[in-house]
Amino acid sequence: MQTDASRLWLSRIVTFTIAGLAAASAAYWGLKAWGPSTPVTAPTMALAWAPPVGPKALALALGGGLLPQAPGEAPAAPSRYALLGVAGNAHGGAALISVDGQLAKPVRVGATVEGALVLKSVTGRRAVLSSGDGPGLTLELPPLNH
Repeated sequence: MQTDASRLWLSRIVTFTIAGLAAASAAYWGLKAWGPSTPVTAPTMALAWAPPVGPKALALALGGGLLPQAPGEAPAAPSRYALLGVAGNAHGGAALISVDGQLAKPVRVGATVEGALVLKSVTGRRAVLSSGDGPGLTLELPPLNH
């Protein structure tokens, strides 16, 4: 009686697959039986709730500082706009600007601050605001306390 080669190979493949599954099952149950009895977990840490950051702290983080006025120095002219921080450069920066004492908002270069007033550039500790028809308004951060 002659055996067909394809049947012989099919028989070998099926036998090999069943033997592989039996070996995998034995390895799984062996590891399960001799492994640790309790699952290992990473140590956990309790996270504390942090209060929200206030505008003054944000202004200090962005480079703003409050200096007391020097004796004999004239008070600065009041402005509706206050610069609290700058980030970046003239081409891709942003400024933290407060309007009329409200909470400061970040404004990107080229974006509208209020009405027709646009943030034109930021450099170092200075921001330039301008409307299309009038002269620009330069806002500066107060000097740093050392």
